[in-house]
Amino acid sequence: MTKRIAYVGCLGVIGIISTEFGVIGILPQIAAHYHITIDKAGLLLSAFALVIALTGPFMTLVTSGYDRKKLMYSAIAVFLITGVVSAMAPPFWLLVLVRILPAFLQPVYISNAIAAAVSSGHKKQEHQLMGIVLGGIAISMVTTVPFATYIASIFTWKASFIVQTFISAMAFIAILKFMPPMPSQQKKSFGSQLKILRIPAFLISVAMNFFMISAWFSTYSYFADYLGKAKEMDPQMVSYMLFLFGLTGIVSNWVAGKMLGKSIPKTTAFFLTGTILIPIALFYSGANTWTTIAVIALWGFMYAPCFLNAAAYMISAAPGALEFANSLAVSFGNLGVTTGTFLSGLVIARQGIVFAPWVGMCFGILALLMILLRTQMEKRKLKPQLQH
Repeated sequence: MTKRIAYVGCLGVIGIISTEFGVIGILPQIAAHYHITIDKAGLLLSAFALVIALTGPFMTLVTSGYDRKKLMYSAIAVFLITGVVSAMAPPFWLLVLVRILPAFLQPVYISNAIAAAVSSGHKKQEHQLMGIVLGGIAISMVTTVPFATYIASIFTWKASFIVQTFISAMAFIAILKFMPPMPSQQKKSFGSQLKILRIPAFLISVAMNFFMISAWFSTYSYFADYLGKAKEMDPQMVSYMLFLFGLTGIVSNWVAGKMLGKSIPKTTAFFLTGTILIPIALFYSGANTWTTIAVIALWGFMYAPCFLNAAAYMISAAPGALEFANSLAVSFGNLGVTTGTFLSGLVIARQGIVFAPWVGMCFGILALLMILLRTQMEKRKLKPQLQH
C-alpha cells in the first residue's frame, strides 16, 4: 500500500509536469503560429510558474484540512480541462489564461502527494518515497515531454497538448481507483506552520532553492530554441535530445535518492556543480554533434534531481512542517523558473541564445554560496553544544 500511494502520486506528477514543461519543446512552433518572439512565448512557462510562486504556500495552508485524495483528483481534473482547451489553439491571451488556472493547484497536489506517500511509510523510507513521487518529474522528461515534442514535429504543436491531456486523464483515473480516502487528521494553524519562517537555516535553504532552479531554467526553458539555433538541430533531433536528457535524468533521480540518505548538503552541492560545468561544456562542444550529445546526457543527469534535492534540503531545516515546507519548495522553485526564464529571455533578446547558459552559471554560483553559508552557520551553532 505504501509504495502504491507513492506511485499513484508519481503518475499525477507526470501529468502535471507534462503540462507545465511540455511547452518547452514546442515554444518555437507556438511563437511562429502566434507571430510572436520566443521570449514572449516563454510567458506560457513563466506565467504558470509565477502563479505557483505567489500562491503556492497560501493554497496549501488553506486546503490543509481537506481529504488528500479529493484534493489530488480535483487538481488533476483542472489540468485535464486545461489540456483540452489548449489543444484547440485558442487566442494567445486565452492560452496563457487556461495555463495559469491549474497553476493554483499544482503545489497543493505535489505537497499532498508527498505527504500522503511519506505518512504511509516508515521514517527511514522518507527520502525513498519522496524520490518515487518526485521521480515523476524525471520520468516526464524522458517520456511525455520528448514524446509530445516528437508528435508535434510530425503533426502540429496542438498534438502536444493532446498527449498532455491523455496523461492527466490516466492520473485522474488512477487516483480515483487506487488511492484510499485520506482525511486530514487536523487542519494545521497558520501560526504552527509559519514559525519555520523564523528559522535562519530554513530561509537560507529557500534562497538556495530559488537560485538553483533559476540556474537550471535559464537554459532549460529555451532548450529547443538553444539546440535549434546554437547547435543547428531540427525539431525531430531536439525531441531525441529531450529523450536522452530525461533518460539520464531517471538514473540520476534514483542515484540522488540514495545519496540524500547519506548527506543532503553534499548531494545538493554535487548536482549543483552541473550549473557551472554544463555552460562551459556547451561552449567548448561547438558544432561537434557527438560532443554536444554527450554534454546533453550529462546535463540531464545533473539537472534531474534539482526538485528532489530542493525539497529534501528545505525539509531538513523545517521539522514539523512537512506540507508547508514542501509547498514553499515548490513555490520558490517555480519563482526560480519564472526568474530564470525571464532574465534569460531578456539576455537572449539582446545578446542571442548562446548567452543563456552563462546566466545559469551566475545563479548556480549563488546557490552554492547559500549551501556554504548554511553549513557554516550550522557548524557555529553545533560548536558550543560540543564544548558542553
